[in-house]
Amino acid sequence: MSANSNHEFWTSARTHLLRYGGSFDPVIIERAQGSFVYDADGRAILDFTSGQMSALLGHSHPSVVATIQRQAADSIHLFSGMLSWPVVDLARRLAGIAPGLDRVLLLSTGAESNEAAIRLAKLVTGKHEIVAFAQSWHGMTGVAASATYSAGRKGYGPSSVGSLAIPAPNSYRPRFKTPEGLLDWQAELDDGFALIDAQSTGNLAAFIAEPILSSGGVLELPEGYLSALQQKCHERGMLLILDEAQTGLGRTGDMFAYQRDGITPDILTLSKTIGAGLPLAAVMTTAEIEDKAHEKGFLFYTTHVSDPLPAAVGLTVIDVVEQERLVERARFMGKRLFAGLHALKQRFDCVGDVRGRGMLAGLEIVSDRQNRIPDHETGARIAAEALRRGLSMNIVKLPSMGGVFRLAPPLTISEDDLEQGLGIIADAIEATMTRGITPTNQASGQSIKIETAHTRDACAKDPQT
Repeated sequence: MSANSNHEFWTSARTHLLRYGGSFDPVIIERAQGSFVYDADGRAILDFTSGQMSALLGHSHPSVVATIQRQAADSIHLFSGMLSWPVVDLARRLAGIAPGLDRVLLLSTGAESNEAAIRLAKLVTGKHEIVAFAQSWHGMTGVAASATYSAGRKGYGPSSVGSLAIPAPNSYRPRFKTPEGLLDWQAELDDGFALIDAQSTGNLAAFIAEPILSSGGVLELPEGYLSALQQKCHERGMLLILDEAQTGLGRTGDMFAYQRDGITPDILTLSKTIGAGLPLAAVMTTAEIEDKAHEKGFLFYTTHVSDPLPAAVGLTVIDVVEQERLVERARFMGKRLFAGLHALKQRFDCVGDVRGRGMLAGLEIVSDRQNRIPDHETGARIAAEALRRGLSMNIVKLPSMGGVFRLAPPLTISEDDLEQGLGIIADAIEATMTRGITPTNQASGQSIKIETAHTRDACAKDPQT
């Protein structure tokens, strides 16, 4: 019998864990190393989501482990009014890689950083209305949850006053089309803001956006969109907040995704990737905005603001990204990833779309490619079969769209491991489409029902990798 079916473990889990969304994979994870996690049977499972989209450097990167050990021996946590070298150094380094955003607040989670960013925008503008995309995810706390529209809105009472939304551009399912049938994102953006202007009470404070809406189905904002969005904001006296929880620190092939578009947001939030798996987040803004906020008494005093241990880890993450040239590697490996995914689209009719940038990709599963009919049930079966074969990949299951796999391997993944993962995806799709597979506890081969969450290409080998 598989050790993953340990009765005591699952009984305790069912009895004592508060279920917080989705459901749990039918494996017991004992350890994680590099691009793999290892279950109770010692089986290696290739991690194509970098944990919770966070393990940018893979699991337990030696430099991160060494930093944790060294810093833990010096200081882990301090009174929030005290400063340490790791905090000041990290703020300086972040300002250096995001020119124009010179002031930094170090926090713990993505939701917390978005709370702080929105609070900052409200105070500085003196207004309270916050606009987001209707497919957004910015966190599960307070105003961050009010700016999250992709899930979790029903049953919790009123949202924050002044929460407004517009549709995100979707090249696969365009609402506005050019004469050639392509997405007309400018017309859609104009229409969206016409609706915002009609609803606003004259108190528009900020727009918060992800450059690539990951939980919304890996929807990438087309090139030029961010510049146009920023113009719409500034015409109305709004600030533009960009949430780069999943796209920051090189994942898209730029240090930050917004840099492709040649703009600088008014406020930038980071999390997930900056801590490489540890709870670390940051809010970055201009000196002008921070000075105004300070004059007005900006308050965001939390227990773990400016803690030295996570700050030291953040410094190490930047060091590794720069020293190992992971921004460039994300571009190179991203070409291999997308070449493999496009090959799957050519091979399987159930693959409706491939989208994303760098090492963040979306693979959408449909039941009818011509009519683009969502098929999250088939997607769930493919995910279960992939896990049985040794690959973990997260699927977005939204009523408005098909099952979309969010693929975000560590930037440190080897070429062989990337090819192995693509091969497993191909085998899982083929097996799913040719025989009945149910999303049960297939990883252990047992019959216990446990709910589950959620070709080599022709690219030349980069001598720098």
